[in-house]
Amino acid sequence: MKSAMQVLRAKKSNSIIAISPDATVYEAIELMCDKNVGALLVLDGDRLIGVISERDYARKIILAGRASRETLVRDVMTKELVVVHPETSVEECMAIMTEKFLRHLPVMEDGKVVGLVSIGDAVKTIISEQNFVITNLQQYIMQG
Repeated sequence: MKSAMQVLRAKKSNSIIAISPDATVYEAIELMCDKNVGALLVLDGDRLIGVISERDYARKIILAGRASRETLVRDVMTKELVVVHPETSVEECMAIMTEKFLRHLPVMEDGKVVGLVSIGDAVKTIISEQNFVITNLQQYIMQG
């Protein structure tokens, strides 16, 4: 099974998409839209301090009646983070996301962020690996 780092390397764009905690939530949503992602890492310098997602926006801005152009990312970001390491398997990532109801896991190495694995990344990887196994089994059966 592939590791979190292998998943990050396979992504079309493995650049770290982040925003400052002092940006507005509106700016965060604009950046998510521009980059076609559902979450952003919140970095204070190079230190990971949170994640802001579409879920945070829906629950903490829209449903709370707050103004996205006036509310800062730091006020609504998820601060209690669950992170994984580059060698964490995709299966472990999927289990963590399922158990903790998360859609995104920051990947940390030596105290630095190296990327963000989404539930979509994990599902895509698992399906790809299952298709590979099925193809190999079919070829084995046909040869027998």
